[in-house]
Amino acid sequence: MRARWRGSPVTVLRRVLAAALVLVAAALAAAPGADGQPTVTVVVAARDLPLGTELTEGDLRVADLPGQARPAGALTAPSEAAGHRLVGRARQGEVLTDVRLARRTGGPPGSATVPIRLADGGVTTLLRAGTPVDVVTPGPDAGAARVVAERATVVAVLKRSGRDGAGGPLSPKDDPLVLVSVPDDDAPRVAAAALDRPVTVTLR
Repeated sequence: MRARWRGSPVTVLRRVLAAALVLVAAALAAAPGADGQPTVTVVVAARDLPLGTELTEGDLRVADLPGQARPAGALTAPSEAAGHRLVGRARQGEVLTDVRLARRTGGPPGSATVPIRLADGGVTTLLRAGTPVDVVTPGPDAGAARVVAERATVVAVLKRSGRDGAGGPLSPKDDPLVLVSVPDDDAPRVAAAALDRPVTVTLR
């Protein structure tokens, strides 16, 4: 059954326009950001990214979010992340923040990078940039071990060749050096422990 519009042509036209405006308003209300909240541009992962990925702009894209949904420290341009390594894994579409990046020479804001040499150099084969670890000082028995930093992040593993400068075999002092990013408050304790004796790490 067809709806019948009664009244003069002008009245009918006004009613048609009013109905159209109602429909437009409803569509706008359903659109993101239509509630008056401004949107902001953030950087998200363009695909699933594994731990330790050295990010390129091809790994990233930008998306618009309502301002109130923007996480603290969210990146706003792919160039802010390109060239840095990813701490942990990221799912496609996940918003990237500053604390998800481990820079080549340091970790996220609020952290310091400390060089440590491991009691067992072979453990370094299990490590790569972005690996989360706990730094532990070993003792004569398991009960004497002490965690000096939790949730540290490997920044880099610096390996040397298999011969020293004189052509002889490397000594234990030449085992790979591991750079770890730890919270600022933990950095002095980790540095002091690493100077006193080799330390070890547990993988998270």
